Amino acid sequence: MEQYEPERLSAAQLAAMRRTLTSGRGALTRRSLLRASGTGALALGGLGVLSACGIPPAKREGDAAAASDDHSAKEKQVNFSNWTEYMDVTDDGKHRPSLEQFTERTGIKVKYTEDINDNVEFFGKIKPQLAAGQDTGRDIICVTDWLAARIVRLGWAQKLDPSNLPHAYANLSAQFRSPDWDPGRAYSYPWAGIPTVIAYNSKATGGRRIDSVSQLLDDPKLKGRVSFLSEMRDSIGMTLLDMGKDPATFTDADYDAAIGRIQKGVDRNQIRRFTGNDYTADLDKGDIAACVAWAGDIIQLQAGNPDIKYAIPAAGYVISSDNMLVPVKARHKTNAEKLMDHYYRPPVAAELAAYINFVCPVDGVREELARIDRSMADNPLILPDKKMAAASHAFRSLTAEEETAYEEKFAKLIGA
Repeated sequence: MEQYEPERLSAAQLAAMRRTLTSGRGALTRRSLLRASGTGALALGGLGVLSACGIPPAKREGDAAAASDDHSAKEKQVNFSNWTEYMDVTDDGKHRPSLEQFTERTGIKVKYTEDINDNVEFFGKIKPQLAAGQDTGRDIICVTDWLAARIVRLGWAQKLDPSNLPHAYANLSAQFRSPDWDPGRAYSYPWAGIPTVIAYNSKATGGRRIDSVSQLLDDPKLKGRVSFLSEMRDSIGMTLLDMGKDPATFTDADYDAAIGRIQKGVDRNQIRRFTGNDYTADLDKGDIAACVAWAGDIIQLQAGNPDIKYAIPAAGYVISSDNMLVPVKARHKTNAEKLMDHYYRPPVAAELAAYINFVCPVDGVREELARIDRSMADNPLILPDKKMAAASHAFRSLTAEEETAYEEKFAKLIGA
């Protein structure tokens, strides 16, 4: 586990570090998204237990039980828990320029910890404190939207003060402004978007373009060389779209039909396996010819293999997001909000996007990103154009009962 607390550096030193970090595409380290493999079983064991044990939700923000004393004015610090490899860092690993810029500008020190490797595992760490209305020791946590939705629903996230988030409020991309689990972003702001696309190795497909779930499931030339993701919302969501159903409004019957359709691919040995992000090595080698994939992984693979291609199906694609929340009883809420807002300043957002290569949720960064790397600024997997944004679909929020039932069915499908 990494803990990072920046020293105070001069503006000249910060500028030098920024030049080092962004001095060439080959020098960039990109995050390989670490997702749960076998998430169905994990979700049942980690999330389903919560409701099964009858743990009551905390009262909503504004109630005495959820309100927290804010020590931001006296304690000029903020504690931030994030995913691994999800923050810009210099090549020597000693400095994180965007965090140090924040400290230089505000005087607020950041204790930065990369202790999130899996949503369910991390939730298991903080669930006892959240349920008891206790401080988790973290002022910002960054979790994927389905878990963020659950934390908000349970009343375990603090409502944000818009007066501390002027850049975030002004610059948040329309695509991310109003998820069904947090309309108007009262409790959260996205850190990055995660598109799910179709990827293929053109050498392995004989030069053929693969651009639909139907091809993955039905093309005999791909038999045994197809993979789907072990993340239920991505694999089911993409299949629903291919069937003409909207992941934002599907019914139980629609879900069962999607499960049945993928099951046929399993039964015919069309699907080789269900994976976390470990599909990347097989796709790179050509052992997997085509798959459902996360866009950030594909950008990374393309840097070293020109045969790796991606396609946005005509039916559209699924997008999720990792989101910043302030847990109940966090000691430094105002400082946390100021740090969130820092990452919605276009120059800072561009630096982050250049490093992590996932969808930037901040408007107005194109020119800033072009100064770092023109190809990134022109890549719709990092900065979606209007057509790309319009093709995106979010998987709707689930009730506790739906989540348990759907994950159980999916776990059976993938053999988890």
